Amino acid sequence: MRKSIRGVAALVLGSALTATAAAQPPQPPAGAPPVTPTAPVGGPGAAMSGLAPSVTPTPKPPEVRPTGNAAVVNGKPIPEVAVYRALRQFPEQHRDMARKEIMAHLIENALIDEYLTALKTTVDEKDVEKLIADLKKELTEAKKDYAKELEAMMLTEAEFRSEVTAQMKWEKFVQQQGTDAALKQLFESSPDVFDGTMVRARHILMTPGTDEAKRKDADQKLRGIKQAVEQEAAKAVAALPATADAVAKEQARVSKTDEMFAAYAKGYSTCPSKKDGGDLNFFPRAGAMVEPFAKAAFALKPYQMSDVVATEFGYHLILVTQRRQGTPKKFEDKGVKEDVQMLYAMRLRESVIAMMKPKAQITITPK
Repeated sequence: MRKSIRGVAALVLGSALTATAAAQPPQPPAGAPPVTPTAPVGGPGAAMSGLAPSVTPTPKPPEVRPTGNAAVVNGKPIPEVAVYRALRQFPEQHRDMARKEIMAHLIENALIDEYLTALKTTVDEKDVEKLIADLKKELTEAKKDYAKELEAMMLTEAEFRSEVTAQMKWEKFVQQQGTDAALKQLFESSPDVFDGTMVRARHILMTPGTDEAKRKDADQKLRGIKQAVEQEAAKAVAALPATADAVAKEQARVSKTDEMFAAYAKGYSTCPSKKDGGDLNFFPRAGAMVEPFAKAAFALKPYQMSDVVATEFGYHLILVTQRRQGTPKKFEDKGVKEDVQMLYAMRLRESVIAMMKPKAQITITPK
C-alpha cells in the first residue's frame, strides 16, 4: 500500500512542473529533440544604459480549465481537462503525438474501471480516506498545501478521490490474480525479461489512423522500404572484391543496412526519433515499449529487420542494431519478485483491454 501512496503522491506532486515552468521548459519524451529555451532580450532602453539589460520575463496568461469531453467510452465521458493535465507537460511540437498516447491510456483506464465494476471489485472508503490522509501528511512535511496542489493540477477533490479509488481497485485486483504460482509461471516463461537483457533498435513509424485504405498504404510502404534496404545491402556486398571473406561481407551488409534504414527513418517516420534516424537507444524487454513492439524487437538478431508491426500507435518497421545479454536470475533473488509482479500487472492490463476494447463504443471528440 505504501507504493500506492507514492504513486498517488506523484500525481499530485507533479504540479511542481507547473510551478517551475517559467524557469525551465518541460522535458520531451525519450527520443524527442531537446527543448532550447528562448534567450531573454533586454528592453528598448537597455543599449542606452550602458549596463547589462535587466530581464523581465513575459508573464504567462493564466491557464484556463478546459471544458467538454475528449471522448466517451461506453457512455462514460473522459473530460478534456484529464487530457490537458498530462499534455501540458510536453513541448508544443510534440503535443500531437503525445495527445494520441494520453488519449489511448485514458480510454484504457475507463475500460479497466468498467471491467472491475462489472466484477464488483470495490475498496473500503476507510482505506481511501487513510491513503489521502497519509498523502496530506507527506505534503505538509514537504511544506506543500494539499488544496493548492490539487488546484495546480486542475483536479477537484471529487476527481482526485475518483482517481485514488480507481487505482486502489486495480491494485486489489492485481493482488488477487497475481498468486505466487502465477508469478513463478510468468518468470519461468520469460527469462529474457528479468535477466536484464537489452536491445537497441531503430524504427520507422507510420500513423495511418483508422482509415483502412491508409493502413494498407502504410503497410505497403513499410514493406517496400524493407525490400529496398535489403536490396541496397545486397548490392554493397556484391560490390566487394571476389576475395572478400565472410566478415567483410557482413560488415558491408550491416553498414549499408544501417545507413539506408536511418535515411528512410529521417524521410518517412512520424516519430520524434526520426531526427536520429529512428534510433530508440537501448530498452528492456518489458516496461519501456508496448508489448507487440518489444516482442518483435527481442525476436530479432542485430541488423535483422522485422515484418510490419502494428501497435496502438501505428505501423512500425524495426531494425535491431545491438543486443546486451543479461545475467540469469532466480525467482528467489532479491527484487526479482517485485519485477515479476510489475510485468504481471502490465500483462493483466493488456489482457483486460484486449477483451474489452473490441466490443466497446468509443467516441473521440475531434480536436
